[in-house]
Amino acid sequence: QVQLAESGGGWVQPGGSLRLSCGPSEFTNGVGISWYRQPPGRAREWVASIGSTGGVISYASFAQGRFSFSRDEATGAKYLHLRNLETSATAMYYCNVRRYGEDSWGPGTQVTVSL
Repeated sequence: QVQLAESGGGWVQPGGSLRLSCGPSEFTNGVGISWYRQPPGRAREWVASIGSTGGVISYASFAQGRFSFSRDEATGAKYLHLRNLETSATAMYYCNVRRYGEDSWGPGTQVTVSL
């Protein structure tokens, strides 16, 4: 297992945007990663996944059209863009890597959408 570290969360008003990252980059740039979130008082839920080279991408239904991945071709860094955020997006966001049947997680980055 690897201790992951998320970054890029914060507070935004409805309609705002954020870009989430998952590190350490020397590890995450070369593997597929998934993002999950846990809204207040609710269970953790899957958000989106991207393959190691960015060729396979999938999103939860609530994320389609608002969230998207980008990948830096030079470094392999992968970013999850959250756009046109609604208050329902308020949650702790976690990145996950599953390798050889083991899960690695980070402590999460808080996303708060409010006026």
